[in-house]
Amino acid sequence: VRLVESGGDLVQAGGSLRLTCAASGSTFSRYGMGWFRQAPGKEREFVAAISESGGSTYYADSKKGRFTISRDNAKNTVYLQMNSLKPEDTAVYYCAADSSPGGTRWYLSQYNYNYWGQGTQVTVSS
Repeated sequence: VRLVESGGDLVQAGGSLRLTCAASGSTFSRYGMGWFRQAPGKEREFVAAISESGGSTYYADSKKGRFTISRDNAKNTVYLQMNSLKPEDTAVYYCAADSSPGGTRWYLSQYNYNYWGQGTQVTVSS
C-alpha cells in the first residue's frame, strides 16, 4: 500500500491542523493505521492509531484530548485532527500502515508497521 500525507503547515500556538493520509494500492480496510512524529534530534514517537474498521483508537497519553484520529474506508483515508497545538508539537508527521495489526500494545510500536508515507511537516510557532 502506498501512503501520502498532506496537511502539514506553519501554525501559531493554539491553532489547529488536520493531517490527511491517502492510501492506494491495496484494500485499505484491511490495514491498521498509525500516526507517528519525529522532531529534530529526537526519536520517532507514537501519536495515535486506529483499527481497521475504525472501531478502536489509541493515543499517546500526552495527545489525548487534543488529537483525534479517524478514518474513512470509502475514501481510503485516515485523518489526524490536531487542536490546541503547542510549539513542542513541531515535527514531521508520518502515516503508517500494516495489514496484521495486533492488540492495543501492537499499535504503539513503529516497528510493527511495514508501510510508511514520506511525512508532512508541522511547525507550531510560539
